[in-house]
Amino acid sequence: MIEFDEIPDLHHISDAEAEALCARLRARLLDVVSRTGGHLASNLGAVELTVAFHRVFDTGRDRLVFDVGHQCYCHKILTGRDGLMDTLRTFGGLSGYPKPQESVHDAFIAGHASNSVSVALGMARARTLKGENYHVAALLGDGALTGGLAYEGLSNAGESGEPILVILNDNGMSITKNVGGVAEHLAHQRLKPQYLRFKKGYRRAMAILPGGKHIYNVTHQIKKAIKETLLPCSMFEDMGFTYLGPVDGHDVRGLTRLLSYARDLETPVLLHVRTVKGKNYPPAEKNPDAFHGVSRFCIQTGEALQPSKPSFSGAFGAAMCALAEQESRLCAITAAMRDGTGLKEFSRCYPDRYFDVGIAEGHAVAMAAGMAKEGAVPVLAVYSSFLQRGYDMLLHDVGIQGLHVVFGVDRAGLVGEDGETHHGLFDVAYLATVPGMTVLAPASFAELRSMLFHAVREEKGPVALRYPRGGESAYHSDHWGEKTVILEAGQGITLVTYGTLTGEVLAAAERLRQDGYSPEVIKLNQIHPLDWKPVLASVTRTGRLLVAEECAAMGCVGERIAAGLAMAGLAPRAMALCNTGAHFIPQGTVAEQKKLCGLDVSSLYERALEVLRRG
Repeated sequence: MIEFDEIPDLHHISDAEAEALCARLRARLLDVVSRTGGHLASNLGAVELTVAFHRVFDTGRDRLVFDVGHQCYCHKILTGRDGLMDTLRTFGGLSGYPKPQESVHDAFIAGHASNSVSVALGMARARTLKGENYHVAALLGDGALTGGLAYEGLSNAGESGEPILVILNDNGMSITKNVGGVAEHLAHQRLKPQYLRFKKGYRRAMAILPGGKHIYNVTHQIKKAIKETLLPCSMFEDMGFTYLGPVDGHDVRGLTRLLSYARDLETPVLLHVRTVKGKNYPPAEKNPDAFHGVSRFCIQTGEALQPSKPSFSGAFGAAMCALAEQESRLCAITAAMRDGTGLKEFSRCYPDRYFDVGIAEGHAVAMAAGMAKEGAVPVLAVYSSFLQRGYDMLLHDVGIQGLHVVFGVDRAGLVGEDGETHHGLFDVAYLATVPGMTVLAPASFAELRSMLFHAVREEKGPVALRYPRGGESAYHSDHWGEKTVILEAGQGITLVTYGTLTGEVLAAAERLRQDGYSPEVIKLNQIHPLDWKPVLASVTRTGRLLVAEECAAMGCVGERIAAGLAMAGLAPRAMALCNTGAHFIPQGTVAEQKKLCGLDVSSLYERALEVLRRG
C-alpha cells in the first residue's frame, strides 16, 4: 500500500493502484476537512487529476502553478505533508493554499485567481533563458477562466511557443459548446492512443525529412480548416495551443496517458478536463456551492457541527433587499461571490437587478461606473482583497468622474483561516487615495444598515463601506448620524478606533478605568475624509493618543491623524499606533491574529498603559 508519511513515488504504480489511491485520498480529504473545515468540493473534484499529474511529473523539479489554490489539498498529502493535515488552516499549521515556504513542491503562492498562466509562462521563459530542463504547468480551476488576466496569459503563452502545459479543470463552466454528435465523436477519436502515437511520429518524421516542415504546415492548415468547420470551439488553438479535450477528469488512467503525451509535445498545450465538484461525496455533489468552503461537519449527514451565526455579509444582504423595495434604480453586482457577500436572497427577489460578472473585479468596477453614468445606483459587493484587482478602474472609471458607485467592501480586516492572501488590510490605504471617495466603517449590523441607506440615498460620489468577515463584537449600538462620535468621555488618554475593533477598545478602556485612569473613546464612523475637530479637541485635552485599527501600517488612519496633529501644532506628549504592521499575517483564528498583532484587549490595555506612563 502506498504510504503518505513520506513522498510516495507514483511514477511506476499500476492503473489499479492509482485508482485505489484516489479512493484513499477522498476518504482522507473527508476525514480532515470534516474536522478542520476548509475547501472540500473543489478538492474532491481534483483527486484523479492530482494523482495523474504526480504519476507523470516530479513537482520537486517541475513547476505546478495552481489557480485557484484551494484545490491543492491532495497535492499537499502527496508531497509529504499528510501528517500535518490536521493542522490545516490553523495558526502555525499548514496553509489552505500552496505556499513555497512550506515545501519545494509548492511552486508559487496561489490565493487569488486567473494569474497562473502568466506566472507559469514567466517560469517557462526563465527556464529557457537559463538553459534549464524542467516542465511547467498551470492548473486552472474553471472559475479562474472568468477573469480577464487568464486570457491575457493564454494569448501570450500561446504565441510564445514556449513548452508549457495549461490544464483547465472545468467543473461546470461553459466556454463555447461543441455542436452535435460529430464534434463529440471527433474529440474521442483525436484522443485515442493510436492516433496520438501516429501524430507524434508524424511530427518527428516531418522534422527530419527534406521539405518535411513545409509538408507538415500544409497538412496542418488543411486539418485545422476541417476541424474548425466541425468543432466551433477553436479559441485555444487560435491562440497557439495544441488543444486536447474535453476529457473525463475522473479517469486516472486516461489522464495519465494524456499528460504523458502533452509533456512530450514541447509546445504550448491546453488540456481540457471535465470534473464533478464534490465527486463521490453525495452531499457535496448535490450541493457543491454549500460545500465549496465549509466549517466542521458530520461526514455521515453533511450537516455542519456548529450552526452558522449572523454575519455582516448577511446583514448587508438583508439591507440590500430592504433598499431595493424602495429604490427602483438600485442594482447589485458581485464577482462570483453571491453567497459569500450575502446577495443570495437579493438575486432571488430581484433577478433583473442582480449581476454576477465572474472573477473579474476590474470589469465589475468599470461596469458599475457605466451603470452609474447612465443613472442607475450600482452597489458592488466585493471582498477587500479582491477589490485590489479593480484599483485602476476605481481611479480612472469611477473617481475621475465622481460617479455614484457604492462599494460593499466585505472581509475588511483580519479574516482568519484563509491567511495572508485574503486579509483585507490594505483597502484603508488604497481607497483613501481615490479623490472624492468616502469611506464608512460600521461597527455593528445596525450601523451597516444605516450607513448603506445613507450611501445609496444621500451621497453623490463614490462611497465604500468596509466591514469584516463574521459577526459583531461586543458593540451593538448604532451611532450613525455623526462622522465622528465620542463614545466615552475622559481626560487621561484619547483612544481612537473604528469598525468592530470598537469592542476591544471599549473593553480596554474599562480596564483602564478600573485602574483609576480616565480614557476618552472616540469612534470614527467615517474614516475618509476624516472629521478632524473632535479628535483634535480630545488630544488637546488629554495630551496622549492611541489609535487602534485592523489594517496595514502604511497608509493607516493613525498615520493621517498623527500627521494632521503635527501640522496643527498639536503633537501629543505620547502616542501609539496599533495596527497589523508592515508584514503579512499568517492563517489562524481571528483571535490569534489579533493577539499576534497586538490588537486584542490585553495588548491594547498594555499599550495604553505605556502611553500613559510615557506622557
